[in-house]
Amino acid sequence: MTVDTLRFATAGSVDDGKSTLVGRLLHDSKSVLTDQLEAVEHASRNRGQDAPDLALLTDGLRAEREQGITIDVAYRYFATPRRRFILADTPGHVQYTRNMVTGASTAELTIILVDARNGVVEQTRRHAAVAALLQVPWVVLAVNKMDLVDYEQQRFEEIVEDFAGHAAELGLPGFTPVPVSALVGDNVVERSAHMDWYEGPALLEFLETVPVGTEAADAPARFPVQYVIRDGEVRYYAGQLASGSLRVGDRVTVHPSGETTEITGIDVLGTAQQVAYAPQSISVRLADERDVSRGDMITAGASPTLTRTITANACHLADRPLRIGDRVLVRHTTRTVRAIVKDLAGAAELTTNDLARITLHTADPLTLDDYTTCRRTGAFILIDPADGATLTAGMAVVDSAG
Repeated sequence: MTVDTLRFATAGSVDDGKSTLVGRLLHDSKSVLTDQLEAVEHASRNRGQDAPDLALLTDGLRAEREQGITIDVAYRYFATPRRRFILADTPGHVQYTRNMVTGASTAELTIILVDARNGVVEQTRRHAAVAALLQVPWVVLAVNKMDLVDYEQQRFEEIVEDFAGHAAELGLPGFTPVPVSALVGDNVVERSAHMDWYEGPALLEFLETVPVGTEAADAPARFPVQYVIRDGEVRYYAGQLASGSLRVGDRVTVHPSGETTEITGIDVLGTAQQVAYAPQSISVRLADERDVSRGDMITAGASPTLTRTITANACHLADRPLRIGDRVLVRHTTRTVRAIVKDLAGAAELTTNDLARITLHTADPLTLDDYTTCRRTGAFILIDPADGATLTAGMAVVDSAG
């Protein structure tokens, strides 16, 4: 049986118990090494705590442990017999919202944590907005600390109703609410006897069964060329298939030249195959001699948009502001081009964590998809040409009629 992988991210406001939830998930799924657990138990005893503080399993930076907060994105890898998981544990503080953007940008699911006592707060709405902006396919609303509200069904339903209103305004396609107590372990790995009124799955059960990989598989075929391999007179074009599938015999288009040709061979891990699926790393051979190099894109199915004017939703990540007239580099898949910032939705500049609609004009055309159609080929970053620093994350908005 093939075991697939789910990439997911966690988000929550300060003191909602996110680190404890992640620690409980790792602990109760038996994904914690003995020496790690012993170190946590020792640190907890030194703090005068009888039970191990599971939040210490995830707060890896010294500043995080000292302040009791999450600052940076921490990636955790664990597995159950049913599925492998890559978890991006993201910060809750408003000044670290950009870190959530980083962690959730490649996630297929986001867990948004809410304290049952406080309900939906401003940072909850911000995290929901980021999830909507990034088009994360699945969202879980984990209502935590249910033990501190006596496991009341009414309180849970009030929070779900409140969040649903914001989700509808943001355009979130839907979400799955789960009442939990990370401290006690209710509905994290095992279903809770304290909430017999809840008929849904425990959190881990949902994570193990949610569909994965459907977005990339259903999208048109997009193959950004990363490297050209020459073997005598034969050329192989290598890279990662960003979306869709490619088959031997498919008619494809090479962008930005617009030339068409046919696939005559596909290699996956050095083995010839008739078909490849995203996100496999592959090399392909073409029927005709074409001028194909790194940064070009081979496509099949619905055509992408070739443009020098980019409109996008964006989150500014850097400490330095982004201003109209700034000259930047746009890195899109394997292609990097020069660009100038033309508009910031009426604002003079963007500062750290700002979300806005931006317009860019590039020196050379880019092959873009709308971000809602294909996240991989609709996403890009802006880079400072002076020092290579990442400035802004962008999600392209492409007018299909244009």
